[in-house]
Amino acid sequence: MLMSFLPQLPFSYQSTHALQLDNCSLLTSVSLDLPHLKNISLVHLRKFADLNLRSPVLSYIKVSRCSALRSVSITSNALQKLVLQKQESLSSLFLQCHNLTDVDLSDCESLTNEICKVLSDGGGCPMLRSLILDNCESLSAVELNNSSLINFSLAGCRSMIFLKLACPKLQMVNLDGCDHLERASFCPVGLESLNLGICPKLSVLHIEAPNMSILELKGCGVLSQASINCPCLTSLDASFCRQLMDDSLSRTAEACPLIEHLILSSCLSIDISGLSSLRCLHKLTFLDLSYTFLINLKPVFDSCPQLKVLKLSACKYLSDSSLDPLYREGALPMLVELDLSYSSVGQTAIEELLARCTNLVNVNLNGCTSLHELVCGSEYYWSINMPVDVYRSDSAAEKTKDTNGRPEYLLEVLNCTGCPNIKKVVIPSMANYLNLSKINLNLSTNLKEVDLKCSNLYSLNLSNCSGLEILKLDCPRLANLQLLACTLLQEEELESALFLCCALEILNVHSCPKINALDFGRLQAVCPTLKRIQSSLIT
Repeated sequence: MLMSFLPQLPFSYQSTHALQLDNCSLLTSVSLDLPHLKNISLVHLRKFADLNLRSPVLSYIKVSRCSALRSVSITSNALQKLVLQKQESLSSLFLQCHNLTDVDLSDCESLTNEICKVLSDGGGCPMLRSLILDNCESLSAVELNNSSLINFSLAGCRSMIFLKLACPKLQMVNLDGCDHLERASFCPVGLESLNLGICPKLSVLHIEAPNMSILELKGCGVLSQASINCPCLTSLDASFCRQLMDDSLSRTAEACPLIEHLILSSCLSIDISGLSSLRCLHKLTFLDLSYTFLINLKPVFDSCPQLKVLKLSACKYLSDSSLDPLYREGALPMLVELDLSYSSVGQTAIEELLARCTNLVNVNLNGCTSLHELVCGSEYYWSINMPVDVYRSDSAAEKTKDTNGRPEYLLEVLNCTGCPNIKKVVIPSMANYLNLSKINLNLSTNLKEVDLKCSNLYSLNLSNCSGLEILKLDCPRLANLQLLACTLLQEEELESALFLCCALEILNVHSCPKINALDFGRLQAVCPTLKRIQSSLIT
């Protein structure tokens, strides 16, 4: 059945302002050219396939549960919002709506790539600001050129392999679930941030975004070509971009000179050439090179003198000599955090770093198998071995010395979790670790002796140190002591250790069979500030 309203209809139809055609089960087509029509409702039309509307004042359209709808053509100067959600058969859309700002075509599974021409500049929607194409699963190549678009969502478009956006005002794009995207271009866009880590098959990327400050590429494992021109970019996370090459990194460094935070963890193809290009990044303070095959850190030391944080976790090919410039030549004088967890760096290098790099505030040595003992303050490398010209006279290291000429270390946090071969940790008061507030030795199962005299230590974690037998503490500010599963530690040893810990509030002796935590009064007599004991014997 064909239903058509044409211009020659009686005047009463020509003056219609609102029209409701809900539940007209036999209706297959509607074509209306009504100058006064403002509202129309088309709900539950099972056979309805074609819609053609022309009205300069049309401002509201409701289309719902029209499963056969294939083609929609709308001409209106008043329509501002168009919602055609879940029109599974819709494949053709024509719009001449000069004030239309919002379009939602979610779950229109049959929409083809041609929709991009309708929604681009010249397609009839010059004021379009928000566009939703979520779960339009027939879209494979989206190419949109729109000078007014601000928000764009393509979530769930799993068939899309190509994306090209030239939308200079675009501020938000949603690509969740676009896990088959292979090539993407954002040139130009107004985005301030972008996360493409949800696109694991992305191999080619072009970005020109003058306002972008944050770019997330984490997990783009096959990304091999990247052209990133974002002069305001301050943070780039390219972790797990295993095929990202030196030339891409070099071009990015030259085009984005304001980068401060750079993560290249697991970027296995980055080498000396790429790292040397970091000299362009004069504001770089954070660099993560964890899980890489680097053996030579000289480009980092030469190119990034302003670094404050350097992460080298699981760099299995680093030798002791790789870090020589840090403690022999005064490289990276502003460095405050160093992560060598699970690396191949040896005992000697670690000792030298802790003894000479007095500016370090946070040191991570988790899982270092070469670490056998940590005895601080036994030698003063500064006065004996270190060349006098290693640091400038105005450096922080030169300024932080006590009255006896011994260095005062800035170290606050020392993490040695899961160091399987460490047996002894000794930090005497003469070591001058006056700022040390947290030590974590959890899961160091062969640790037998801990002797600490740290005036500002607040938290000490020795949990799962099942071989711990000797515990000596002179830590007047220690408030939290974790001894979970220290199975060999005797109660007398613990009481002796607590005697000089006059600020202790929390004690965990859960799964310590040789400690009777039920005798709370006895432990509190030794340490009056004790407020809570965690133990398997206490319910």
